[in-house]
Amino acid sequence: MNIVIKVNEETKKKMIDYYKDKVRDKKIPYAIFQAQEEDTVITLYESGKAMFQGTSADVDAAMWTTVLDNTKEKKEEEKKINKKYHNCSSVGSDEVGTGDYFGPIVVTAAYVKKEDVEKLEKLGVGDSKKITDEKIKKMTPELIKIVKYRSMILTNKEYNEKYTKDINMNKIKAILHNKVLYQIMEEEKPKVDYIVVDEFARENRYYEYLKGIPNIQRNITFMTKAEDKNLAVASASIISRYIFLKEFDKLSDSLHIPLPKGAGKDVDKIGEEIVEKYGEEKLKEIAKVNFKNTDRILHTMIF
Repeated sequence: MNIVIKVNEETKKKMIDYYKDKVRDKKIPYAIFQAQEEDTVITLYESGKAMFQGTSADVDAAMWTTVLDNTKEKKEEEKKINKKYHNCSSVGSDEVGTGDYFGPIVVTAAYVKKEDVEKLEKLGVGDSKKITDEKIKKMTPELIKIVKYRSMILTNKEYNEKYTKDINMNKIKAILHNKVLYQIMEEEKPKVDYIVVDEFARENRYYEYLKGIPNIQRNITFMTKAEDKNLAVASASIISRYIFLKEFDKLSDSLHIPLPKGAGKDVDKIGEEIVEKYGEEKLKEIAKVNFKNTDRILHTMIF
């Protein structure tokens, strides 16, 4: 097995120090050194290429890939990229509720102007998963005075009707993201540097999910952990969470039962209480019945 990776100056120095007692006498043209680590031969070239040969080449290469990801140079590079997506005019979308047995799925697209970046920073806009529900309830009314947004709510009754083996959660998410993005771009006609989606599927796969759908929004930048990098996605995340919390509270009030979030054991317990009080059919209205919680609640096993 042969694996080649490119390393920077900082990682070069670390490799030279790490392998200094394992260097071979053999001289390789244009190489800084060649070393033997168990059954892997490592050759570091002056160009910055590092070649790993042997049955454990992938393991040894992976170790240095991890080191490379944590170097100052790499972190500085990431900061520059993140700053580019932070200090800009953008539209971003994010969803909430896909991991909750009870409560709807809410997807929001938000439009942030570059001149409003500082206002959003002062407000504390960031990844909604890192902000308490109480803070979200307080800050969102102020947030929506600054940003334009479009949201869609998919109830669990609608979700259960749409979900099949051919229409999975990611396809449903893609359709909803596309709808709010297309809507805000058409209605607001914003001048943006980027349209950003928090990546839940690869770009090709995302557009495959939208085959046959009219009015598809293109020119999207897909990125992981987008809520931490782009204020439009972060705003969309917070607004989605705010709407989700409001809908969740309404549902709890209508059942006269305090509903737990997520999909843990406490959810199963409340689910049993709901079935006992309202019957099995009630779950189709208020829960995502394809979740494993349903089988546990109804004490059945599917093989």
